[in-house]
Amino acid sequence: MAKEVILTGNDLTLDDVVGVAREGWPVKISAEAIEAVKKSREIIDDIIANNRVTYGVTTGFGSLVSVSIPPEDASELQENLIRTHSSGFGDPLSREEVRATMLIRINSLVKGCSGIRLSTVETLLAMLNKDVVPFIPEKGSLGASGDLAPLAHMVLPMLGLGRAYVSGELLSGKEAMQKAGIDTIHLAAKEGLALINGTTVLTAIGALATYDAVELVKLSDIAGALSLEVHNGIVDVFDEALHRIRPQYGQLATAQNMRNLVAGSTKVVHASAERVQDPYTLRCIPQIHGANKDSVSYVKAKVEIEINSATDNPIVTESGKVISGGNFHGEPLAQPFDFLGIAASEIGNVSERRVERLVNHSLSGLPSFLVKHPGLNSGFMITQYAAAALVSENKVLAHPASVDSIPSCENQEDFVSMGTIAARKARDIVNNSRRVVATEIMAACQALDFDEKQAGKLGKGTQAAYDVFRKSSDFIENDRDIEIYDELEKATEVLTSGRLVEAVEQVVSLELQVK
Repeated sequence: MAKEVILTGNDLTLDDVVGVAREGWPVKISAEAIEAVKKSREIIDDIIANNRVTYGVTTGFGSLVSVSIPPEDASELQENLIRTHSSGFGDPLSREEVRATMLIRINSLVKGCSGIRLSTVETLLAMLNKDVVPFIPEKGSLGASGDLAPLAHMVLPMLGLGRAYVSGELLSGKEAMQKAGIDTIHLAAKEGLALINGTTVLTAIGALATYDAVELVKLSDIAGALSLEVHNGIVDVFDEALHRIRPQYGQLATAQNMRNLVAGSTKVVHASAERVQDPYTLRCIPQIHGANKDSVSYVKAKVEIEINSATDNPIVTESGKVISGGNFHGEPLAQPFDFLGIAASEIGNVSERRVERLVNHSLSGLPSFLVKHPGLNSGFMITQYAAAALVSENKVLAHPASVDSIPSCENQEDFVSMGTIAARKARDIVNNSRRVVATEIMAACQALDFDEKQAGKLGKGTQAAYDVFRKSSDFIENDRDIEIYDELEKATEVLTSGRLVEAVEQVVSLELQVK
């Protein structure tokens, strides 16, 4: 059900961002925020009236800070900024990433720290609510001074420039605004900077990736539990007493999740003289998955701070002081998003190793490649190849972007974050690892359907996962009956839709952290 999101500048949630970006929830500005915006604009108007030297208001930008700009040129200064800074390259950001960007930018502006006119914020808000989606190339930001290039592309349609999508159709900015019934504007003093100087694009991309990573760590537990049952795994390793003596929050949560998922299962066993221990990919699920959960939780906390922050420059304080600082610098999120990429990569890494155990006859005891007549049929052989390719790509992508910097703007901006690159890489890694986990779940369900594995019953949570998965994807009898890509696509869609996690969480809880 659509929820109306009321922006105050202070209490936007990650769920709100996802709801607006993906589900089209309507957005409005609170009365208190409207007053805060008006008050900050009065301070900027006073600066202009008294011709006080203030960066980006009565001066040029970057290393041109010493160039004085007369009041009559204020609008041209701001619009020139947008025209020249829209220097992006590459494929456009997705609709949901652009919508998240617009939402987070508006929430930052309504904190009343930016000195922008209310009417300008309302134009951007109207675009969001009417689903006018600016064409924003995904590459070109250094993550300081914020996401200048991509945000400039966001602003272009507001001026009747650039390009934007309306109802999925790419139009000129002027045509898009006309079709949506929104008037274009001219920028006033400070407004160009207020709109483009901030961490908004990297935060938007990373916020959606973080939300998906929260789902992914739950999916990894479900996949791990299904694989455990295929291998008649040892459950003693999930005993709470073992993990309380090493009380890492994510580890405790994973052990609890595994206990819940396989509760009542007759396919799992206890350690015995004949069977002492399982391989790491099963035995160490709490430690491996738990570390990923802790990383994702850390990043989520950072994101929820940033989506409620003022990140442009200069900042107008409540006392009326205007400070030219560095809140636009992306380093506070660049490092977390690199960390997110590493955690998501590890989810894929361990899942791929379990895929290998499922398809390898010598490790599973099942027919080679999980097909009844191997040789004539290849079955799941190349699904493991494809998973291996994805995790290998992830290892390249997981190299941190935040350790790099290239000075810019005549060395005025001499240390940058590369945070937008970190966010894009994290997004791609999450998507790759989700496909690997989908492959593991598909392979595990195939393995569970072999006659010799039918004895006994699944756990409370794994049964729910199996049931919802089998509504979309059937047992594969022969190669001639399927095209494996289509089967993998169906498996992935069950995960991306949220149906699998939702079905499991209706019967058992899946925690991110336990203290």
